[in-house]
Amino acid sequence: MRPLDVQIIGSELAIKWDDQTESFISLNSLRRYCPCAGCKGEVDVLGNLHKGPEIPLTADSFQLVGLQQVGGYALQPVWADGHESGLFTFDFLRRLPSAS
Repeated sequence: MRPLDVQIIGSELAIKWDDQTESFISLNSLRRYCPCAGCKGEVDVLGNLHKGPEIPLTADSFQLVGLQQVGGYALQPVWADGHESGLFTFDFLRRLPSAS
């Protein structure tokens, strides 16, 4: 599954997929579901979750200022607060709940 078109429309990320379906993901949800190690933590070989201190989110945390495609498998959002380490695979994006 690959996106044919990706656009920021208001407070949502709109994705048109190659099967002609569409996803509308709120920017708030996109940021809160960030899969990076800083946001979600990392699991070591023993299964222990290691996570740094909780980072407070501000209004800038939900303002998308850039979006880059990474190879043929992911999108990397750039947020106004400087956060840009989350890689959202296409499969992961497809599973995120659509905005209502």
